[in-house]
Amino acid sequence: MLTSDDLAFFSVLTGSKSLAESARKLNVTPPAVTQRLRALEEKVGVRLIDRSGRHLRLTEEGSLVASHSVIVSDAIDSLAEALADRKGAVRGHLRVAAPHGFGRIYVAPVVEAFAREHCGATATLQLSDHPTALIVDSYEVVVHIGASAHLDQVVTTLAPNNRFLCASPEYLASTAPISTPADLARHRCLVVRENEEDVTLWRFKGSRQETATVRVNPVMSSNDGAVIRDWALAGQGIMMRSEWAVAEDLADGRLRQVLPNWKLPSADIVAILGSRHGRSARTAAFLTMLRQSLKPLPWRAYPAEKLGQ
Repeated sequence: MLTSDDLAFFSVLTGSKSLAESARKLNVTPPAVTQRLRALEEKVGVRLIDRSGRHLRLTEEGSLVASHSVIVSDAIDSLAEALADRKGAVRGHLRVAAPHGFGRIYVAPVVEAFAREHCGATATLQLSDHPTALIVDSYEVVVHIGASAHLDQVVTTLAPNNRFLCASPEYLASTAPISTPADLARHRCLVVRENEEDVTLWRFKGSRQETATVRVNPVMSSNDGAVIRDWALAGQGIMMRSEWAVAEDLADGRLRQVLPNWKLPSADIVAILGSRHGRSARTAAFLTMLRQSLKPLPWRAYPAEKLGQ
């Protein structure tokens, strides 16, 4: 008779490209994996994995076992989480996804603090230039900057965040003045291509609520916001960036706001919650710690006049 341990072992195999990779995940030797797989196949009386090629390939019976392994594993996890939640215990594996820059600076320290405080839990942080492109239900929390396209998911705001146009003082001193959004068409623009946004269409709202839209032709682009910031600091052009990423540069004078009287759409920091684990005790504990880490807002610790507002 198959046990939950057998199904958990087989789930690791089906998620690996080779027996050697499975061994690394299970922290055992490849011969030990081979021996256990052979014993499992003898128990069920059929071959579960075709090991004749370079990669593992499930047989028809192996696919059947794999699909039921997921169902049973999910049921066991859900039961364990429900019991833990009733006791208010924080346990299980926390899975978090976040953008590279924001995740490295603001999310990673909180994941580390979470793991230290809750010894019954483990954690994974996946950094991506497009975290919402990941399968949201594979993560308890997906940290996202800006409006979410996942309208069917629970989305909670973590912190306000504006966007600014900015450039180095050297660039601004060497080029024609910029007094209206239309002037941007004659300037060097830098863009970050890190999600599904139309990053070359810049929308503005003036002090009298008038609107303007400009299609920029970027001279340089990257999927890494830190690279764009470095190029702007080097005087390569004008960029649109979140205030969390440039507030310190603006306060110290390394960058200056462009068109400060024209506002860009805000891009609040939000958390998209996976439907399966969105209300677990560990998710709630992590979100509480993340919110606390953002109070007061680190990027609003500078006087407004220093930011050019």
